[in-house]
Amino acid sequence: MINELLTNSLSDSIVQLAEKFLKTPKEKEVQIISHFDTDGITAASIIIKCLKRLDRKFNTLIVKSLSPEIISKLPVNRILFFLDLSSNSLEYLKNLNQEIFIIDHHEITQKVPENISIVNSQLHEKKEEISSSGLCYLFAKRIDAQNKDLSSLAIIGMIGDSVPHIDISNNEITKDADIVIKKGLLLYPSTRPLNNVLEFSSEPYIPSVTGNREGVFQLLKEIGFERQNGQYKSLIELNEEEMTKMVTAVLLRRLERNNENLIGNIFLVKHFNQLEDAREMSAKINACSRLGEPYVSILYCLENSKAKKQVEKLYAKYKQMIISGLNSVGSIEQIKGNGYLILNAKSQINDVLISVIATILSKSSLYEPGTVIVALSYADNNQIKVSARTVGGGRSVREILERATSEVGGEFGGHKYAAGCTFPISKEQEFIDKLKKDLEIELVKI
Repeated sequence: MINELLTNSLSDSIVQLAEKFLKTPKEKEVQIISHFDTDGITAASIIIKCLKRLDRKFNTLIVKSLSPEIISKLPVNRILFFLDLSSNSLEYLKNLNQEIFIIDHHEITQKVPENISIVNSQLHEKKEEISSSGLCYLFAKRIDAQNKDLSSLAIIGMIGDSVPHIDISNNEITKDADIVIKKGLLLYPSTRPLNNVLEFSSEPYIPSVTGNREGVFQLLKEIGFERQNGQYKSLIELNEEEMTKMVTAVLLRRLERNNENLIGNIFLVKHFNQLEDAREMSAKINACSRLGEPYVSILYCLENSKAKKQVEKLYAKYKQMIISGLNSVGSIEQIKGNGYLILNAKSQINDVLISVIATILSKSSLYEPGTVIVALSYADNNQIKVSARTVGGGRSVREILERATSEVGGEFGGHKYAAGCTFPISKEQEFIDKLKKDLEIELVKI
């Protein structure tokens, strides 16, 4: 089946999947299983809306990861529809006696069983840079052209999954979406007063400003910004001269840091009848899931007004937790080697935040390009959650985690430069020892 897929274009595979799904019995309930990050939530929201318009019965399950235990508990009398996960669980899924659909974009190393219908951008010779939400949108659009109004959710998902090169000139999704694109400083949200944006800016991290209210007001005073009608302007309200001053002030505080991605396209999407920064929406969705409320974020994506209020409260709490987590990095156990850093947070950083902290550190330019950052945190059920990032590209952290978990037992997944895994807490030291040894060997190979 892999060889067959390699001869088709991604577009052809999406069309085939849509046609096959439309032939499934309408009375058969669909069980959606999706990942809990922004890409997974927006993907699920797109498919939910698509199924509603088809008048199909469905149920939704959002998970942090797909374990054999979760698979064993899935209902046997439903069509299974996996989104943004399962490409590395095919060996478990092949034994299920039911129809299975998968839309995913993660690297796939296993043979696709006959009982599975799959769209995965990694299965094609031309590996397109697209998220699962983007693939779900293209699938939904093939089901019914009315679903073009879901394109903005795909944009949010792609931004949340850090898909590069979202280009309005040649991208079908951006052409369909009701969005506004502006060039500017990539702080978010670009639609909120600058003092609030600067104080909670973790990506990029601004020394002496992020998490420091006095530092924020000092920066704004330096460049001559004052409140108008009781509040500061937002980024998208700045004129060219004001934006130049803002960029200069931030760059001066980020000397000796990589500022290559500090300026770029700001995507504004229409949500609840007003323009919102897609990066902030992504952050809000992510916050809900990490605080244990993924279904609230789905309702938010589907423009439920009650959910919007809940999301605002959860997001405010989440931002405070990130700042607290960043401030605690200096006090946690750090194992440093040539070209790598292992942060063993134990219980000092909540496991739902560990991937966020790892990402922020990898983008902070505190570390040389090619440095591997691996962060560990105690999770539920006597497990340790691991998030690994490569600074600026280089070694494949996915392969490194795959080798480590194969020895200590556990689940892994992700991309070449951003991956994660979980393993039993009883194997903590064994995992760290294996990781150190592997990282040092990898460096010698390079």
